[in-house]
Amino acid sequence: MGSDESYNFVFKVVLIGESGVGKSNLLSRFTKNEFTHDSRTTIGVEFSTRTVQLNSLTIKAQIWDTAGLERYRAITSAYYRGAVGALLVYDITKHLTYESVDRWLKELYDHADPHIVVMLVGNKTDLGSERSVPTEEAKDFAEKKGILFLETSALESTNVETAFHNVLGEIHRKVSSKEVTRGSISAVSLAQSASRASGDPEEKKPCCRNL
Repeated sequence: MGSDESYNFVFKVVLIGESGVGKSNLLSRFTKNEFTHDSRTTIGVEFSTRTVQLNSLTIKAQIWDTAGLERYRAITSAYYRGAVGALLVYDITKHLTYESVDRWLKELYDHADPHIVVMLVGNKTDLGSERSVPTEEAKDFAEKKGILFLETSALESTNVETAFHNVLGEIHRKVSSKEVTRGSISAVSLAQSASRASGDPEEKKPCCRNL
């Protein structure tokens, strides 16, 4: 196994949405390729990491889950601090979880970086016969808000990789473009350790705030 130091960026991505929509299962499916049928909610913030290849770059994704705090309205600005991506998850079979998306979006923008990359995720497509949120309705909502959209099934592992990869790719595009010169996305650049690993001392450092 290679050294832990051989990545270019660390991107913090938060999972938000109502309790019971499958956030922790999306987390465990992406980071460990596991799914747990035990639906007990753990209380307290959890996070897991996974390193992915994005074009020629190695990105370490640090995925945070509210882990039950959302039912106590106890999520604080510390949870959002430093986040450059967010998956806002609802359950396609429970319309109430979709109705709360607007409120979650407002909370996110109140606390997070203004340039944060957001994806609306309709989870549990394996329960298609019980669907209560039409795909087109959610897709239109996401387009109006200028955010990404995808439907997933953590149970069947459908689109989970795609969802996270699309968010990470869009974060990297924003970080390396001139789009975020003001207001800045606080990506953590580890270009120095990465250039040691790749043997390329001249590697471009697209973000570069000293954190």
